[in-house]
Amino acid sequence: MNSLLCALFLGSASFSVAHPIVEKRTVTALDQATFEEAQQRDDTATRAFSSIPIKTSDGQCLFVDELSGDFRANLTPIQVGSCDGSIEQQWDIITTEKHNDQPGAMLIVSTLATSQTQACFNFDPRRAAGNQVILFSCGGRADGSGTVTNSQLFPFTGSAGPLTLTPENAPGDCLTVNGALIDIAACNAADANQSFTFGDPSTVVTTDVGAASPTVVTQSVPASTVSALTTSVITSSTSVTPFPTTSPPPVVVSTVATASASASILSVSRAGSVLNPSAAAEANPRDNTATRAFSSVSLKSTSGLCLFIDPTAGDFRENLIPITLQPCDGGANQSFDIITAGIHNDQPNSALIVSTLTQGCLNFDPRRAAGDTVIMFSCGGRADGSGQVTNSQLFSFTVGETSLRLQPENGAGAVCLVADAAGRLDQAACSDDPSQLFTIA
Repeated sequence: MNSLLCALFLGSASFSVAHPIVEKRTVTALDQATFEEAQQRDDTATRAFSSIPIKTSDGQCLFVDELSGDFRANLTPIQVGSCDGSIEQQWDIITTEKHNDQPGAMLIVSTLATSQTQACFNFDPRRAAGNQVILFSCGGRADGSGTVTNSQLFPFTGSAGPLTLTPENAPGDCLTVNGALIDIAACNAADANQSFTFGDPSTVVTTDVGAASPTVVTQSVPASTVSALTTSVITSSTSVTPFPTTSPPPVVVSTVATASASASILSVSRAGSVLNPSAAAEANPRDNTATRAFSSVSLKSTSGLCLFIDPTAGDFRENLIPITLQPCDGGANQSFDIITAGIHNDQPNSALIVSTLTQGCLNFDPRRAAGDTVIMFSCGGRADGSGQVTNSQLFSFTVGETSLRLQPENGAGAVCLVADAAGRLDQAACSDDPSQLFTIA
């Protein structure tokens, strides 16, 4: 009996290696406000094909389950199953719109009509193998504020196929059927699993602009982003409403760091409305392997004020927190580590500025709205904490220095972080002005 059970177990293990399993997340319902904000239908788009099935070489259809992703219907796997004509198996092929400004390229967009999923095929090589091909908010930002990203663009000549699907951020790689999921593999013209066809010959409909579904009413609630990498998403035109930076609570205790806080409910200013302690802990783990040039220090401006964060001024993960300057008091809200090597810093002569309260990193994101480009964000640049290294969080630093300019590496030497007129840390052109220096105290 034991040998039989062992054989069955090994057989199951080998199957799971060969075929990725659909990851069942814990979403039982969408957060409607953030979902509608993240997944917006573009009624001005040019659609080469509308509401069509996408078929594999053996006649199966691609489909999406909107509850297999997160609360915004992002991160949903693209599944393969028997064709049934359902709305979960309907797709638009978009050649021109606000998320596609490239000639000869297409977006593949879910048309899930009942709830307007409207998410795009997306290849993200930073994710775990077997979970890199997903549906994600078009434009590449989780809150729907992105514009164009090459992780969602595929070369397109106008043909319904059979054709291969090669994401522009991965030349030489093609989408492929791998068990019940769409995955990625090196392109192979002889592999039938990499061949797809748009629609049935008798039912394919082409259209210039889609008008079959009503426009999604978007909410004005800003939301968390997925990536702070500056190479994959082109400048965003989103409008994010700044929030007050004055009169923060005199003492704020991080709910990530205290066990008692997990039993309480704390309101937050941005997406999610209330803090989710488990999501915050996952997004902002402490790197205990890191090399710290300084621990639990303040960063003091020439005006004598110190950088300050309020953990409740961000989103439900303690991301998107603004940084203000307040009178120095030595409190936890003004405490930072200067990390010169670690999981999220593999570059010489650079440093991460990490809050010891939330474990988030100082981050410069030029894609965000003016006045909101400098924030605290999960180290590594991914909202869920799965990122590695991003130059939006690395600052020029030489070991032994006791003062520094906050000069993010993705600013190419031209951007420095300084206090604006309202007392919030913001971007400015670098200069020799001593007011751009901060002392490590």
